[in-house]
Formats: sequence, structure tokens, C-alpha cells
Amino acid sequence: MKIGYFLSSEEYTPAQLIQQARLAEEAGFDALWISDHFHPWNDEQGESAFVWSTIGAISQVCELPVTTAVTCPTVRIHPAIIAQAAATSAVLLNGRFTLGIGSGEALNEHILGSVWPTVDVRLEMLEEAVEIMRRLWTEDGFVNHHGKHYTVDTARIYTRPETPLPIYMSGFGPEATDVAARIADGYITTSPDADLLKRFRDNGGGDKPAQVGFKVSYAPTEEEGIEQAHRIWRNSGLPGELSQVLPSPRHFEQASELVTKESTAQSVAAGPKADAHVQAFKPYVEAGFDEIYVANMGPHSVDMMNLYRTEVLPELRRIS
Repeated sequence: MKIGYFLSSEEYTPAQLIQQARLAEEAGFDALWISDHFHPWNDEQGESAFVWSTIGAISQVCELPVTTAVTCPTVRIHPAIIAQAAATSAVLLNGRFTLGIGSGEALNEHILGSVWPTVDVRLEMLEEAVEIMRRLWTEDGFVNHHGKHYTVDTARIYTRPETPLPIYMSGFGPEATDVAARIADGYITTSPDADLLKRFRDNGGGDKPAQVGFKVSYAPTEEEGIEQAHRIWRNSGLPGELSQVLPSPRHFEQASELVTKESTAQSVAAGPKADAHVQAFKPYVEAGFDEIYVANMGPHSVDMMNLYRTEVLPELRRIS
């Protein structure tokens, strides 16, 4: 089992993300996730840098593998451009890059005025996008594509890694999980849902890698950790498909008023105690994931890294 660190582009500046990547390597984490957003989920988070610039900078200070968690290569950015960005990232990281993809959220993808498609159309677009990207990474000549959703006209990516990039796909429901099992090289989710993981593996995923991520809230006290988790990330408590259809941080702030501090306290490992952080991994370990990524919420990331380096990671590796 690999244990990685999740870089939250929505909460931290590019310089902070680069520092966290370096510290994660020093602390003993095995790999990195990094989120790809145009908007943060709410104004309290307050950041949302262009992920491809940040990945380029990280490649110069850290040698950990990097996965985008996740990029939507369908609406806001054409899949041919994502293919070029991902190929460059893979070259900079000497092949230690995985393109994590998903069908996206209106929060990030509506900004150019396109109608936000229904989930079945989004998955259809994603499948066509994957076909285009793989062709651009593997074919020696110019690529032409005239599909239902995309056109590519005599395009060729010259800067690309020696071997094609792996593509992992997020699946938060049965339909997306089935598509991921069929077309992707690995699976991504944020829930310790053993049934969906089994569905992925039974429907074509087999022994492909399965990644999962979650958030903790390190702070000097448990009370402060709960407060900062609720203030900055209470949108994580929203149910169902809301995270896919709400169009702006303002709407997430309004919907998040329904999430109580008590429910945040029940769902998040908060505070400075190593045992609470170790226990937070248990549902994901028991569900059978191959790689588990943990993000920190709030301003105490350096102290969180120190705790994980000295106590949490050694204990997780002892019991796994």
C-alpha cells in the first residue's frame, strides 16, 4: 500500500503547494495528488492556480510521482491541449506522472458559457477525449479526428515521454465506475466505498491500481482542527450530485450552510494526536485501496508533515 499527500490547489498558493510537495517527500510520503480547479469550492479557500504551471515547478524540487486528482479534459480545455500539457508534465517528471481524469463539475467547466451536459453525455465526451489523448501520445504522424464531440485537425505532440501516460479515472457512482473499469488504467475516488471498488475490479478493472483520497485537519487542538475544517471545507459534507451541478463558490457557500459543525466533527480527523490520524486511514485500508492520499486542511501543514514523518507514517507501515 502506498501513502501519498494530496495537494489542494483550492486552498494554498502555488508557492505553498511547491513547499508542501518538497516536505512530503522529506516526510516519507510515496506520491502526490494535486487538484485541478478553475474556482475554489468557496471564497474561504481562496486559491485556484493553474495546475500545469504548479506541476512544472514541483518537478524541479521533488521526485515523487504526481497524479492530477482530477482533470476534466472535456469542456473548459480541449482534450488535445490537455494531452500536450500532460505529456510535458510527464517529460519534466521523467515519466512519474499519471493523468487522473473525471467528468468534471459545473463549478469549473461552465465558465466559457457552454451548457453543462447531463452525466451520460459527460461520460460519452470523456471517453472520446481519452481516445484523442492516447492517439496523440502514441501515433508518429499527424492525428486527425472528427467525432461526435471533438475535432482534431493534423495535430502532433512532439514533446512527449518515451512511453504513453497512464490514465486513471474517477468514479463516484456506478455508471462512471463502469466506464473507468473499461477505459482507464486505474481508478480514483474519495470514498471508502468497498462496493464501488469491487464493481470496478469485477467489471474490467481487475488488478489495475485503485487510488483514494481524503482530508484531515491538523491543529494544536482538536477544537481548532474542527473549526478550521468546518470553516474552510464544509462543502465536503454536501450530499449526492450537488458538487457536480452547482455553478459557483457562492452557491457552494449557500448549500454548505446546511452542513453542521457537529457533522464535520464526526467525519474529520482533527487535532494533533497521531492515533486519530492513523485511525482515519482504517476505512480506506479495509476497503482494499492500493494507494491512499491524505490532504491537510488549514494553516498547519508543516506541523502536520512533522507528525506524519515521526509517528503516523511509521505506524501505518507497521500495521499495513
